[in-house]
Amino acid sequence: METIILRKDHCPELRIPAPFDPMVKALLTFLLWLVGILPLFMVRGLGVFIGFIFGSVIRHHRADAFQALELSIPELSAAERRKTVNTMYRLQGIHFVEFIWYSMKGLDEVNRAVEIEGREHADEAFKRGKGVIALTAHIGCFELMPMATAAQGYKLSTIVKKIKNEAVNEVIEKLRSHKGLTFLASRNAYRDCLKALRRNEAVGMIIDQNMTRQQGIFSDFFGRPACTSPGLAYMAAQSQAPVVPVFIYRKPDGTFRLKIQPMLEPPADRSDEAVFAATQQYNDIIEAAVREAPEQWIWMHRRWNTKPLEGLEIKRRQKKRVR
Repeated sequence: METIILRKDHCPELRIPAPFDPMVKALLTFLLWLVGILPLFMVRGLGVFIGFIFGSVIRHHRADAFQALELSIPELSAAERRKTVNTMYRLQGIHFVEFIWYSMKGLDEVNRAVEIEGREHADEAFKRGKGVIALTAHIGCFELMPMATAAQGYKLSTIVKKIKNEAVNEVIEKLRSHKGLTFLASRNAYRDCLKALRRNEAVGMIIDQNMTRQQGIFSDFFGRPACTSPGLAYMAAQSQAPVVPVFIYRKPDGTFRLKIQPMLEPPADRSDEAVFAATQQYNDIIEAAVREAPEQWIWMHRRWNTKPLEGLEIKRRQKKRVR
């Protein structure tokens, strides 16, 4: 079986002048090497520091995180929101360096760190012979999911967007390379995914990122319209492959739980009504998964940044009144 993760690459676009490429590459290579030789408890300490810098010093999208959390889970007190946001930044830093550490160590370490729950649901879905579409989100150390799947003996192909800076891209590609993992160009991603499904393989899609109006459709997420990619619903309808929700959570002891949920039936067709209904179902499942561990989701991401046209008109009228 093969798993393909179809997603937008969330790495920032680095604008580094070409003459500095060798220096940047050397610095990144040294950082990866350093993380790779450190014991895990020291790596986690480094992650805590990185999370503190981004969350409390640079304050990267910190206001966005507070606003999103307040609007999404209003029952939380101000103190609970502050604790959730601070924990989120700390875990983001830890997960970033842990991903590097596990990448350097290999799949055996990943296998020991990840507990699989609900594998029978995936096995049941594969019995249909139409492949499996894995619905997932940016919860926990989501970058470990491809490695965790490969550690279970699956051949893994991941579709990623190439980072524009060549020096950074070369280092990241090396970091992502493992036995059993293959990376495919994003240009023909949809077609490659359909081919994989026809071979009764697995395709994974992350759909909890904001889309433009040209890319997505509006579907409720935490009670507010969120522009969401309909790609998963279209692919499920076209292939008639079952959809299996899969999420990874960090446990209190620092290990991980890969939770596989019962399969969902694909939409009957690619009509607007069927695609909208399926996309709403997927968002509801992701929302429930986030509520299970809200501190492990990316609240700083501007998930609701794209507004419905009606909402934009209201916003413009409000601005005019303020003026």
